[in-house]
Order: sequence, then structure tokens, then C-alpha cells
Amino acid sequence: MATESFTIYLVPEHVEGHPATVQETAVRAEVVAPTGETGASGYPRYAGGGLVADIDATTPAVEALLVDGSELGYGLRAVVLP
Repeated sequence: MATESFTIYLVPEHVEGHPATVQETAVRAEVVAPTGETGASGYPRYAGGGLVADIDATTPAVEALLVDGSELGYGLRAVVLP
């Protein structure tokens, strides 16, 4: 079972390559903790602050994400930091 929490930053795609940091450009940031479940993607499920994500903790990459019960909005990308 995964035990590490992560912060998921929702960042507009149009700022990619911009010199600002992920934290400075994020429109939303939430800490997610492991739920003890495995998501449909096969990766451990994390939840917190209205986000539910399946995260590959080895890379770390978001494999699936719901934001307040809906798919991630067009033009946003999810960035995971420990």
C-alpha cells in the first residue's frame, strides 16, 4: 500500500515552457493522501481537497484524475510533486 502524500498542481497548458515554477502558475493545488484502494488504472488511489487520482508513485505521474467529480478541464494539466 502507498503511504506517501503528494501535492497535485493544476496548471494551464499555455504556460508550458514559461520560466515560472509550477507552484507560481498553478490555478489550484491540493494535497492528496493514499486511500488504500487501487484505481481502475491499476495504480494506487489518492484523494484530498476534491481531487481523486490514481498515481504511479515511482515516476510520479497522474494516471487518472477527477476534479470535484469531473474530468480535468480542457487546457489544464496535472503536475505531481512530493
